[in-house]
Amino acid sequence: MTRIHSISILALLWATWCFLHSLLISRFFAAWIKKILGSRHNYYRLLYAIFSLFSLFPVIYFQLGLEEKVIFAWPWPWFVVKYGTYAVAFLLFYGGYRVYDIQYMLGIRQIHEMEHRGKDELMGFTTEGILGYVRHPWYSGAILLVWAFGIVTDVSLVSKLVLSVYIIIGTLLEEQKLIREIGEPYRAYRKKVPMLIPWKKS
Repeated sequence: MTRIHSISILALLWATWCFLHSLLISRFFAAWIKKILGSRHNYYRLLYAIFSLFSLFPVIYFQLGLEEKVIFAWPWPWFVVKYGTYAVAFLLFYGGYRVYDIQYMLGIRQIHEMEHRGKDELMGFTTEGILGYVRHPWYSGAILLVWAFGIVTDVSLVSKLVLSVYIIIGTLLEEQKLIREIGEPYRAYRKKVPMLIPWKKS
């Protein structure tokens, strides 16, 4: 297997993982799952989170088995930028953790609501905390983490590029989903707060 062939397979594996990750949470697939599972459909979000995690392992295993050529190893003073990027990513993740309903995102709250109240509720909309500065702090943090993590090699560069494109596309798709679910309040929010770069427009 040639080097270009190996890297092409890696790019395809990451692209396939990204596609499945997005497809399996799409509203069309979710509607189909709801029809198939009926009252048990609230377990799907948790199963999706578990699948998303474990399906990463084969891709990472394949990547770790490839020989890599170093492109950029974060020499002085660049390693200061590297750890500064880690710090900003941490603040974005922590800020998101403070305002997001983690149990809902993992699917735990949906199961609880269905079993105890007999209905499923959408996650509430808030603009407090970090969400007053950036609409998608976890996506912003993920992009920073992707580029700061490890040294840059010909192999890791492929992963970084594919994942960055996927995160941006995923953010745009998430925006459309939120507009459908929340409507005018979210449109107004979009005019005041940036999508990925933390800053207040007004």
